[in-house]
Amino acid sequence: MKRYVAVVGTGYWGKNLVRVFHELEVLHAVCDVEPGRLNSLDIGDEVLRYSDLDEVLEDTAVRSVVVATPAATHFELCRSVLKAGRDAFVEKPLAMTVRQGQELVRLAEAGERILMVGHILRYHPAVVRLGEMIEAGDMGRVEYIYSNRLNMGKLRTEENILWSFAPHDISVILALLGEQPVLVSSHGEAFLQRNIFDVTLTSIEFPHGVKAHTFVSWLHPFKEQRLVVVGSEQMAVFEDTSPTEKLVMYPHRVQWHAGKIPVAVKGERQVVDIASGEPLKVECEHFLECCATRIPPRTDGYEGLAVLRVLNAAERSLRQAGEPVGLGMSGNGHKGPAGSPRVPDASHCTLDASGFTSRTRQDATALVTAPVKTAITLPRSPSPDPRAPIPRPLTPDTLPRSAVSGQRSAVSTDAFIHPTAVVDPGCEVGRGAKIWHYSHISQGARIGRNCVLGQNVFVADNVKVGNRCKVQNNVSLYKGVVLEDDVFCGPSCVFTNVIDPRAFVEKKAEFKDTVVRQGATIGANATVICGTTLGRYCLVGAGAVVTHDVPDHAMVLGVPARQAGWVCRCGERLAVNGKQGLCGKCGEEYRFENGTTVPTASLKKE
Repeated sequence: MKRYVAVVGTGYWGKNLVRVFHELEVLHAVCDVEPGRLNSLDIGDEVLRYSDLDEVLEDTAVRSVVVATPAATHFELCRSVLKAGRDAFVEKPLAMTVRQGQELVRLAEAGERILMVGHILRYHPAVVRLGEMIEAGDMGRVEYIYSNRLNMGKLRTEENILWSFAPHDISVILALLGEQPVLVSSHGEAFLQRNIFDVTLTSIEFPHGVKAHTFVSWLHPFKEQRLVVVGSEQMAVFEDTSPTEKLVMYPHRVQWHAGKIPVAVKGERQVVDIASGEPLKVECEHFLECCATRIPPRTDGYEGLAVLRVLNAAERSLRQAGEPVGLGMSGNGHKGPAGSPRVPDASHCTLDASGFTSRTRQDATALVTAPVKTAITLPRSPSPDPRAPIPRPLTPDTLPRSAVSGQRSAVSTDAFIHPTAVVDPGCEVGRGAKIWHYSHISQGARIGRNCVLGQNVFVADNVKVGNRCKVQNNVSLYKGVVLEDDVFCGPSCVFTNVIDPRAFVEKKAEFKDTVVRQGATIGANATVICGTTLGRYCLVGAGAVVTHDVPDHAMVLGVPARQAGWVCRCGERLAVNGKQGLCGKCGEEYRFENGTTVPTASLKKE
């Protein structure tokens, strides 16, 4: 196998990555500012040694770079790697702020680069098996999750214990529950160094009422790495420090006598058999597979962003003496009490760490168009369900049974279709597309390259979906809907195809087309009345009802939707001065002409 991987940072954890990539025979170079570390590595002379990232990026043989440096350096180094056109594997956390993470995701997508975050527990065989059991319903309804990650471990001065230990468990908790939290609170103490927390206890609340907490400390007399999942039918304990019994199930449950007396019913503990394999090696192999197939990793940049949002909220809560911090998310489209009165109203939050800025109530509402990706040009559905197996290239034999009867669908060999999805014969699914749980693609529908369709998405016959579109959970694309490239449809947004439907009157001949132009974003629970056209890069606020055409780059809010401003291609609201508009985020300039917006760069080209 050709050597093409470079590892930057060969210290505490980087040396383990060097070992594994060297064993996989793909390690081409290592880089560290301390020559002593390089000299101590057990690698041959065929592996090059560098002392600067620029030297690594000037080496044309390097196609993929692994960043294993201190957390505070991740953003700058990873940004340089992506700008140089290389695939990037960055150790946790992805960055130190959400805005930094968003920029890395944008760079990766713009350059069509693989961006993977080192959340290693997501590749642990016990965690994978636990996710499969939850997915299959073996544990019943998940009630709550808690984790302890404790040790008398390596003390850090550049990051506190929250950023050092907690990302692992937060990543697993988000994956097992399959949704984003709405409320985070955290308490901690700094014993050794001022403002560097040594112990933290973080509580996380999810839209369906499920709660989780994670307790982390590097001032603990013994090592403990334990995660407990309590379900209505069974309870599970994942204990990574156990040499043999990594995953144990306890079939305990509660019975109600006479409908009002709870009685605990205990079962015999059962050790669960799990697959063998070193999690780090599985993780590294997955990165190499993604680099080869161009299929996004299980722990891609968006998954890293989801963890960052929780970390940033927990950090803010720590600094505010445990004050709960709302994330302004609706849980990836899951129905549930997302609007709990305990969640602070978006209009009263200054959520700079979560992609918000201090604006008026209307502006905040408009920008919260999706649970996770509000401040990125192409808001994408949350990372594909982490509980599913690592996506593998499809063959005709691995298509769902419902898709292989009669005429075969034109499904690309590197698309991914979840086994519960239904793909009718005669449809097209492009390269790199992902279709998740319980979705249905009808005959004649065309799904473009690198699209992501979330849970319970319906695509009617002959509907056309362009490339790189993201369709969140519970969205139906009825006949007559056309999505051009790079369109984002927020969770539970609604399209119609008849103006005046009646159940007892056949009106298929009255279907009206709806066209959503390139780069447009439709917020959660918005409704688009048929016969309208949504302009390029426009933004429809959450809950808005669109009854008329929307101009390019326009922001529309309310019922019925009315224009409330202009937005840049990156999603930021434009500052308007006469006939000129300026994006304060990316610096792009626009000119207003005849009721629409044109980037000045386009005018110069003309």
